[in-house]
Amino acid sequence: MRKLKILIMGLPGSGKTYLSERLAPLLNAEWLNADKVRKKANDWDFSTEGRIRQANRMKKLAEEALKNDKHVIADFVCPTKKTRDDFKPDFTVWMNTIKQGRFEDTNKIFETPEKNQVNFEIKEKNADLFKFIVADKIQGYQWDNKKPTAQMLGRWQPWHDGHQKLFEEILKKTGQVNIMVRDVKGVGDNPFDFETVKKKIEERLIDFKSRVKVALVPNITNICYGRGVGYKIEEIVLEESIQKISATEIRKQMKAKGELK
Repeated sequence: MRKLKILIMGLPGSGKTYLSERLAPLLNAEWLNADKVRKKANDWDFSTEGRIRQANRMKKLAEEALKNDKHVIADFVCPTKKTRDDFKPDFTVWMNTIKQGRFEDTNKIFETPEKNQVNFEIKEKNADLFKFIVADKIQGYQWDNKKPTAQMLGRWQPWHDGHQKLFEEILKKTGQVNIMVRDVKGVGDNPFDFETVKKKIEERLIDFKSRVKVALVPNITNICYGRGVGYKIEEIVLEESIQKISATEIRKQMKAKGELK
C-alpha cells in the first residue's frame, strides 16, 4: 500500500493533537505537529500570508517524511480552502467537535471544508475510539487470534446503547473484542435467537467489523478459575445514565408497541 499524507484538521481545541498522537502508533506513521513546526521555524505569523506559508511548510516536511516509507500525519488547523489545496492531503480527517475555537482571528477565517475535501468527519472528542475507525479506513485491519483480545459475555436481548458504550470502552483495552452470546432464547423472557442478536450487534458495530467476532455459547452462568493464568477479570464502570439502561425495560416497551409477542 502506498504511504499517505494524512491531514488532521479543525479549530484549535478540537482534539487534533490528541487524536494524532494516538493514531500515529497504529499506522506506524510519522507525526508533524503544527505548533512544533512553527516553533522550529520561529514563525508565529497568523496572517493570511503566514497561514499559507505554514501550509506549504507542512507540505514540504510531510513530503520529505514520506521518503521514509511511512504514512505521515500532519495535525494543524488548515483553516481555509486555499491552505488545504496547498497542502494537498491524500486523506483528510475533520475534527468538527467545536463550533468556536479560542482564537477569534482563526474563527473568523475558518472555512468549513467541502464534502469532497474530507474523508472522515469526527463530531465528538473520543480519540481513543475514533483512532481505530480512522486507522481502519486508511489501511484496514485483520483479526488475529494471537493478538490480545477482550471478551464480552452476555444475553444482549436486545443490544442497546448501554451495551454499545460498554463495547466502546472495552475496545480501547486491546483493539479487538470477542462477543459471546449466551444461548437463552425461550429461557425466561428472552425472545431473540442467536442470528437475530448477532445481526443487531453487527449492524451497530459496522465501523469495527474487522475488530469484532460474535459467537454463540451455552447459557454460561458461572465463570470460575483456579488461579491467575495470564488474563484478568475487570469491571468497566460507566456513567450512571448508561448503567440505568435496561434490556428488560426495552423488551417491555417493544411488547407495548406490538414489536414483540
